[in-house]
Amino acid sequence: AAPPGPGPSGDAEAAAEKVEVELAAPEPRPPPEGGWGWLVMLAAMWCNGSVFGIQNACGVLFVSMLETFDSKDDDQMVFKTAWVSSLSMGMIFLCCPIVSVFTDIVGCRKTAVVGAAVGFIGLMSSSFVSSIEPLYLTYGIIFACGCSFAYQPSLVILGHYFKKRLGLVNGIVTAGSSLFTILLPLLLRVLIDNTGLFNTLRVLCIFMFVLILAGFTYRPLDSNAKDKESESSRFSLFSRKKFSPPKKVFNFSIFKVTAYAVWAVGIPLALFGYFVPYVHLIKHVNETFQGEENKEVVLMSIGITSGVGRLLFGRIADYVPGVKKVYLQVLSFFFIGLMSMMIPLCKVFGALIAVCLIMGLFDGCFISIMAPIAFALVGAQDVSQAIGFLLGLMSIPMTVGPPVAGLLRDKLGSYNVAFYLAGVPPLIGGAVLCFIPWIHSKKQREIQKTTEGEKMEKMLGNQNSLLSNPSEIFKKEADSVI
Repeated sequence: AAPPGPGPSGDAEAAAEKVEVELAAPEPRPPPEGGWGWLVMLAAMWCNGSVFGIQNACGVLFVSMLETFDSKDDDQMVFKTAWVSSLSMGMIFLCCPIVSVFTDIVGCRKTAVVGAAVGFIGLMSSSFVSSIEPLYLTYGIIFACGCSFAYQPSLVILGHYFKKRLGLVNGIVTAGSSLFTILLPLLLRVLIDNTGLFNTLRVLCIFMFVLILAGFTYRPLDSNAKDKESESSRFSLFSRKKFSPPKKVFNFSIFKVTAYAVWAVGIPLALFGYFVPYVHLIKHVNETFQGEENKEVVLMSIGITSGVGRLLFGRIADYVPGVKKVYLQVLSFFFIGLMSMMIPLCKVFGALIAVCLIMGLFDGCFISIMAPIAFALVGAQDVSQAIGFLLGLMSIPMTVGPPVAGLLRDKLGSYNVAFYLAGVPPLIGGAVLCFIPWIHSKKQREIQKTTEGEKMEKMLGNQNSLLSNPSEIFKKEADSVI
């Protein structure tokens, strides 16, 4: 038997296998830039709006849950109820790294449809509970996990149908959450006042049912007979090519990029107070401005300016080079923290609306530049997993923050201290993010010096080889003369 190792026969076989795989693999189609893609865009917009519109309007549901399940014997009811909404939002982000793997394995359509169906089951079952604790499972986990599995494919599928117009399409789709955040608080208030909490949850199931239908529009582009035939030939049992499983499902090596590691710590650190206003602001308004009507306008204000902020700062970010876009996030966290601290100071309802408008504007700034920063830190190849890991880490503070604020409300009798403390983490997180451009530029200089050193060593090595072999010098001189 021939010893193992590279050789002519082995190279020929490897080359033949490479040619066989290249012939079997279908050529990627260019995105159609429209057509069926416009329907996919509308479906993704409905998904974005339904998932985060319901989450952002949770303050209305929070007050209704308190009124429905309130027990005079329980002095920690606000704390217990806050866990429902915060657990739901946290689970959406926590599942993101897992959803990305399922999307790669089974495709966008199946992942989205199954996710929306699970969300429908969770929301429907939430309408039949008799106490607050079962909602942790039905609403906080089942409904939220379904939303996560329905949401992420809606963003992935857009890149299959659009390339030149992807920026415009992403802007329209993400604006869906702002639009629903504006409209849903009013709808929920009307439904709750006329039908009660449980029937309102059943009406929201209609949104999830439409989301199931929307998932069926995520039609894969490589579904013709030729591609199916090539796909079957590539995975045939009699194929000569030995396919190996994927090398890495989760690429933890991106945490070796110091600037990304700092970013992945600073963002979650800043978000411990981020979700507190969404959950507790309506309850705070009910306690502070009892004579005001249409209290849901505070959440609507955040939704309106959040949509404006996404478009405005997304455009501004195009003119900010590379990692320096982080400074925009620093600015946004500074204003989000400052506005959170100003909420208890507002003694006039109009002043509170102004605070919410400013908070929403910089909330849109924070969200819109997350992907460009990840791209600048780790590159295009690892950007998907970089965002997935970050969203997973974000789930922890977004889950913990609102219940802590509810506990402070139960113990102290007001939300003042809770909102003051909610403004501290964004300021600390923003301070941490300030170091990222310096860390990144320092690392780039080190890489540049290493590259230059390797080039210099290579040049010196070539010179030494010529000096050690004078015949080569004469040969080069003769060639140059000829």
